[in-house]
Amino acid sequence: DLIYDRRAEGYDPLQKLMALFEGATTKSLKAGKAEELAALPLEERLKRRIIDGEKNGLEADLSEALQSRPALDIVNETLLDGMKVVGELFGSGQMQLPFVLQSAEVMKSAVAYLEPHMEKSDAEGKGTIVLATVRGDVHDIGKNLVDIILSNNGYNVVNLGIKQPVSAILDAAAEHRADVIGMSGLLVKSTVIMKENLEELNQRGLSADYPVILGGAALTRAYVEQDLHEIYQGEVRYARDAFEGLRLMDALIGVKRGVPGAALPELKRRRVPRREPALEEPQDVGRSDVATDNPVPAPPFWGTRVIKGIQLKEYASWLDEAALFKGQWGLKGDTLQSEGRPRLRGWLDELHTKNMLEAAVVHGYFPCVSKGDDLIVLDERGNERTRFTFPRQSRGRRLCLADFFRPEESGETDVVGLQVVTVGSRIGEETAKLFEADSYRDYLELHGLSVQLAEALAEYWHARVRSELGIAAGDPARLEGMLRTEYQGCRYSLGYAACPDLEDRAKIAQLLEPERIGVHLSEEFQLHPEQSTDAIVVHHPEANYFNAGGRS
Repeated sequence: DLIYDRRAEGYDPLQKLMALFEGATTKSLKAGKAEELAALPLEERLKRRIIDGEKNGLEADLSEALQSRPALDIVNETLLDGMKVVGELFGSGQMQLPFVLQSAEVMKSAVAYLEPHMEKSDAEGKGTIVLATVRGDVHDIGKNLVDIILSNNGYNVVNLGIKQPVSAILDAAAEHRADVIGMSGLLVKSTVIMKENLEELNQRGLSADYPVILGGAALTRAYVEQDLHEIYQGEVRYARDAFEGLRLMDALIGVKRGVPGAALPELKRRRVPRREPALEEPQDVGRSDVATDNPVPAPPFWGTRVIKGIQLKEYASWLDEAALFKGQWGLKGDTLQSEGRPRLRGWLDELHTKNMLEAAVVHGYFPCVSKGDDLIVLDERGNERTRFTFPRQSRGRRLCLADFFRPEESGETDVVGLQVVTVGSRIGEETAKLFEADSYRDYLELHGLSVQLAEALAEYWHARVRSELGIAAGDPARLEGMLRTEYQGCRYSLGYAACPDLEDRAKIAQLLEPERIGVHLSEEFQLHPEQSTDAIVVHHPEANYFNAGGRS
């Protein structure tokens, strides 16, 4: 009636609809849910608490269950059954990651309550895995999600943290008598480290002792289950997410213990025979067709400047909410509005009131020229200060990042911008505390928000650079256009396709001295704290993102 506007004398469908919800409040809805739970049999009620992520009343139910059943039976036959349902719901797309983590929090609380009632042998778990982010990689969110899911499904997890050399991983595996080793990494370079680690296990004769699960954004199933499987003399498998890691762990332990019917999933088969790439002599393909007569803007200063104390309100409006809600928090559908926005508002208020952010920028403008594939940064006298060498496309326009600057032979000097931004280390410390406190959903959300706020700060500062260079007149009016780079120039972060060499960070650090804002470069060319980004800022109107592949 409301949709078709079927109003009549004395009848308003909107009023009728509102009357259905008269007296309904959040408190009454929660009370109704509690009554619904209370009506269930005890075992079903405990299982439902895990699935729904409902802590209220949990301890009373566990206390009642202990009167008739051993603690270990409650865990194995009821609580883990609930977590199994959670995994199935997540796998089928019916449950989203934040709610999975709420279920894991309830599971953790339940096991903590029951542990004093277990024998020591009861608490040894279903099996043991040593988890680590590999040497040189500071990213740990994916690894920690695996820790959460495995530990709350009955496994003992030895989480070594980030930047772990293979020797530390193997020492921990021996000390804890691990059944499986899990290695994680976000960087492309980490895939090479993983390969080296597998070769080290081969050389030490340990490949038969330790099946290996690998995961991380830079990995592919084909690379792990074809290329690395051919190298490793034991079992190696790829886990796309934490629940695939759980299924693999179940299979590996089942096979090891001779459980009837236990088997590993089939490896991804190679569709075409592997061929070694033909080695070709590098060819000088020359410069691309990028224009060399565009105006060169005058920078407001030469050298570097440091800006500290940037307020959240200045860059919060640059936050990419889609990347935060979908990419970082794992929300989709109606929950983007019902869960995402209210929780984001709450977090932004908390960041402000608890003073968790220490946003700062160091940036600068430098004279430069290009020569072939090189960008040469000059000093005030026109002498070479440092140079960056970038890959060039082997086909198409044959683009190279150096092409967006005046060639040396033109006799003209160009300008390049460099920037490093950070939201500080305090927010990372708060995130770590949440993980240690088993506040899994808050941990996921604060970590994801901190990463996206660093990106928002980088976008905000890039806009300021465009304004200072006098090229901001064509900037789009809406954030969506900004995020689609519908403006003049481009911000290239190191490690991506156009400038893949992370070693170049040392050159940027030498020029900008980012330690002045609390950002340091590791031996593996990673920025610390993690919530920091660097960039080469290009003003050329044709500059855009492109994939250079490799040097031709």
